[in-house]
Amino acid sequence: MDAPETKTKPSLMSLLGPGLVTGASDDDPSGIATYSQVGAQFGYGMLWTMLFSYPLMAGIQETSADIGRVTGHGIAGNLVRHYPRWLALSLVATLVVANVINIGADIGAMGAAVSLLVGGPAAIYAVLLAVAALLLQVFVPYHLYVKGLKWLTLALFAYVGTVLVVHVDWAAALRATLIPSIKFDAATITALVAVLGTTISPYLFFWQASEEVEEEKLSVPDRPLKFAPEQAPAQLRRIKLDTYVGMGFSNLVAFFIILAVAATLHANGITQIETASQAAQALKPVAGPLASLLFTIGIVGTGMLAIPVLAGSAAYALGEAMGWRVGLERNPRQAWQFYCVIAASILVGLGLSLSKVDPIQALFWTAVINGVTAGPIMILLMLMATNRKVMGEFCVGRTQRILGWTATAVMLLCIVSMVTLWATSRQ
Repeated sequence: MDAPETKTKPSLMSLLGPGLVTGASDDDPSGIATYSQVGAQFGYGMLWTMLFSYPLMAGIQETSADIGRVTGHGIAGNLVRHYPRWLALSLVATLVVANVINIGADIGAMGAAVSLLVGGPAAIYAVLLAVAALLLQVFVPYHLYVKGLKWLTLALFAYVGTVLVVHVDWAAALRATLIPSIKFDAATITALVAVLGTTISPYLFFWQASEEVEEEKLSVPDRPLKFAPEQAPAQLRRIKLDTYVGMGFSNLVAFFIILAVAATLHANGITQIETASQAAQALKPVAGPLASLLFTIGIVGTGMLAIPVLAGSAAYALGEAMGWRVGLERNPRQAWQFYCVIAASILVGLGLSLSKVDPIQALFWTAVINGVTAGPIMILLMLMATNRKVMGEFCVGRTQRILGWTATAVMLLCIVSMVTLWATSRQ
């Protein structure tokens, strides 16, 4: 007599995928630089932003993932199907430009971080890391590559380790986290926009939606939920878990970065930090070599995670908008245009990192482009997510609508406030 089949409960790691990788990639070297700048300038004063932005970030990302899984198309693919082509292409073009600049900043930060660790020319390390990231993304199939990306998220625990080896005023940190304090001046509003623009970035929407499509295609019985409604309860629950864990992990790490820099650099009068590697270097005499080492390792690990996401989201967006074959599971011959965009994004980014372009100015303009682009994209996301022509019977529910529209309103309000304050200060 055959033994009865036993159903094994899936592990948490097996349920986590696009949401976890998306959240972790948000803490890339340029994001680390932003959080370091905020921690150095404001101390514990901006810790509340991590608690505030978490549900907004998770809500809009869950909506993006739902769109991909329900329709079987990424964000750009849905935009060209339901809105004017010129609108989709213009938004995709700004996304690609911002991503390339961001890649350049990340590659430069990684090269500088390796140079801090082992000595030698940062430019050589930048080239080697960029080429390694490109070759892995092009020649390793998605089902294998994504496993590596999931394990790379562990590099972010370096920032938790950094906090454990420095002195933190936990009472002050807890007060600053739970009781928001905000001044309506240009510096504070700009910092708030920078934090929100880092945590809620357009490339994250495109990546997570497209990876849900990849995951659906990898599993033989799975189909877009519009055509397989019986699969919806399990898949939508998985997406919610994956997204909220991934975004929670992302914001927790960002919290620890701000906390570490506030407790060390700000507490010792160092209030101006421009890059992630500069923050790591400044930590050494203030907090000791171990804190600096952990911080530096985190820069390299997160960079190797973020570059594929930045390049991949640009390729998915442009490929879907142009009607090309897309997908990291396809080999380069099957989707050569898609992989050309990935290669061009990384190589042009590498060129920017090796040029005399000011990385701080580059990141500034990336933030501006992302901020200007995020609002319109978020509006279109919410319109698609609540449109039965797009989502069929799976339009997002009330909670997601509230979170998504609130995130959109907050982003637009911050951008308008920042522009108004800048204009006023120049008069």
